[in-house]
Amino acid sequence: MSEPLWDEATFIAKLRAIGGNSYHDKHPFHLVMNEGKLSPGAIRGWVANRFYYQINIPIKDAAILSNCPLRDVRRQWIDRIIEHDGTQGNEGGIEAWLRLGEACGVTREEMLESRNVIPAVRFAVDAYVTFCRTKPWPVAVASSLTELFAPDLMARRLEAFKTRYEWVQPWGFDYFNRRLTKARQDSDCAIKLTLAYCNTPELQQAAVDALAFKCDLLWAILDGIAGKFPAE
Repeated sequence: MSEPLWDEATFIAKLRAIGGNSYHDKHPFHLVMNEGKLSPGAIRGWVANRFYYQINIPIKDAAILSNCPLRDVRRQWIDRIIEHDGTQGNEGGIEAWLRLGEACGVTREEMLESRNVIPAVRFAVDAYVTFCRTKPWPVAVASSLTELFAPDLMARRLEAFKTRYEWVQPWGFDYFNRRLTKARQDSDCAIKLTLAYCNTPELQQAAVDALAFKCDLLWAILDGIAGKFPAE
């Protein structure tokens, strides 16, 4: 006998429990960052390596689109690619992260050429793109639900950078400010699609597993960065 379909409240609770237990806001590297205890070298190492994740976000979203046969869903999801890649007159999240790098003392060329990307980060990010390319599109959508927990982390990060890393130029904080509101909008879209299209017991469990996978992946990225750029 197969497991019964969860009702909406139970499904949401199971998804939120994953983030409550495993989201990378609890990683020691982030905790030390928010306490203002990272060296400039560690901050620059994090910014440069995180950029590899940033430039792959629209690639994984394009992979999700390529697997989705539903026009209405594609019309909603494509906004994520535009948000990160930008358009004429609105350069998007990738450009905003490049400015963050420059504000920290990391050149655009270093980031665009992935000069300082460590193998652990490259492996984890590439695994995420492969996951979204090869899994059913509703499951890949569910993996993005780490956005449910991102605004609180982003608010703490922005406050830490403003008050504890005064050597970072404040004109570089645009990415953080953008995500305070955009992450909520994105997570609202993703949770609605997950609830609507993960509509069998198997897909519901796959969605929960996908979110757990994404949390583990983000944690692994920070493990790699912390090992290469320890706090001083």
